[in-house]
Amino acid sequence: MRKLENSELERKSIEDFKKSEKTPLILVLDDVRSLHNIGSVFRTADAFLIEKIYLCGITATPPNKEIHKTALGATETVTWEHNENVLDTIATLKQQGVITLAIEQVESAIFLQNFEVKEGQKYALIFGNEVHGVAQEAVALCDGCIEIPQLGTKHSLNISVSAGIVVWDLFKKINWTK
Repeated sequence: MRKLENSELERKSIEDFKKSEKTPLILVLDDVRSLHNIGSVFRTADAFLIEKIYLCGITATPPNKEIHKTALGATETVTWEHNENVLDTIATLKQQGVITLAIEQVESAIFLQNFEVKEGQKYALIFGNEVHGVAQEAVALCDGCIEIPQLGTKHSLNISVSAGIVVWDLFKKINWTK
């Protein structure tokens, strides 16, 4: 087994990325404080051809040196928009026919492994603040909630880790569960 060289990875150019068909997932970050978390989510979004990221509330926006440190250029490829109010963002997405899903531990949440994607449906995944999670008002406005099962003593994950887990699972279900 031989590790591949960067030149063998067939990476897309920024132009090719922008022209590529996107995965029908939108990420919404609400009041995410850590610039490194924001950058990591951008990098995950780039890796899986995510359609768009909404940065809401106090979530910082590019250009930003600390975001760039973990995004490694993904802020140049992934489409993003800043909205002051996450509730307005969720309402607008719902009006556009997007299914909105809070990633949170709530009553009657669907465990990630049990969530089934519908062919041709676009989803928005709402991730909240590192301390408080997704605000209750946002949870109430969403079409549903997905919970990542956790079996240890800690029942919280870093927001960028949560985004990576959920995005990978839904990406896999959208593209390879047929």
